[in-house]
Formats: sequence, C-alpha cells, structure tokens
Amino acid sequence: MQSIINKLNKLINATGYFSALLMMLMLINIFYDVLMRYLFNNGNIGMQEMEWHLFSAMFMLGLGYTMKEDGHVRIDVFYDHFSQPKKAIVNIFGALVFTLPFSLMIIYFGTQYTYDAFLLNEGSGDPGGLPNRWIIRSVIPISFGFLILCLVQVILVNSLTLLVKREAK
Repeated sequence: MQSIINKLNKLINATGYFSALLMMLMLINIFYDVLMRYLFNNGNIGMQEMEWHLFSAMFMLGLGYTMKEDGHVRIDVFYDHFSQPKKAIVNIFGALVFTLPFSLMIIYFGTQYTYDAFLLNEGSGDPGGLPNRWIIRSVIPISFGFLILCLVQVILVNSLTLLVKREAK
C-alpha cells in the first residue's frame, strides 16, 4: 500500500508543480498585457482571455494537490479535537460520500460540455479572442478525474492511519 501511496504522491506533486508553473505563466501574461495596454496603448483581447484560461487551469488542476496537502478550508470546530483515527474516518467518509459522487457528476457533464464545444468549433465571441474553447473546457473533466485519483491517495493514507492504529493495540 505504501508504494502505491508514494507513486500517487509523485504524480500529485508533479501536477501541483505544473499548477505553480501555470500561475507563473499567468503572472507573466498579466504583466505583459498591462505593460502593452498602459504603456503602449495596445490591448489584446486574446491575452486577456488567456489570463482567465491560465487561472482556470491552475485552479482546477490544483484542487487535487490541495486535497493531498489537506489545505482546503474547513470549519475545524470539532475536527481539531478528534483523534487521528477519528480524523481518518471523517476524511474517508467525506471523500466517498461527498467528493467522489460530485466529481463523477462533474466528469459526466463536463465531458459532454467539452465535446459540444469541440463539435461546434466554439471560440471566443469577442473579436481577437481565442479559438478552440474546447481546450479550456477539457480541463474541467480532466481536473476532476485527477481529483478522483487524489481521493484514492487520501483514502489510502487515511486507511493506513487506521490500520497502524489497529495494529498498535
């Protein structure tokens, strides 16, 4: 089980680093866009759209990494006072009952959403905007597929916590 967790951690960390790279690209894009717009009076709709495309991809692909790092915002009124086994049970329950069904639903509908954009050859409605809107839409089902992979990691890590506690008794 530990070797599977280690392999998943490497993949999740690589995707987390990729999200950080997307953030850097977004910052460079924003800097360039602002520089061109305000110093040279030369705005570009495509560059502005690229900002939200990069932000969306960074945010969506970072969901799984944040889950692995237990970095999501939660109300810790009770959770902080739980023992490690109780925390593990809450994490497994939350992953299976809330996150997994929601992720499967998003993949199901997001795949059709992406496919429709591909079939229609959908692009930006703005002149000078980006074509191929299906590319950014494909990030939705891909990121939730990745989130399910991260759920497997979370479930394995928390199951290992429960097994270690049980064997220690």
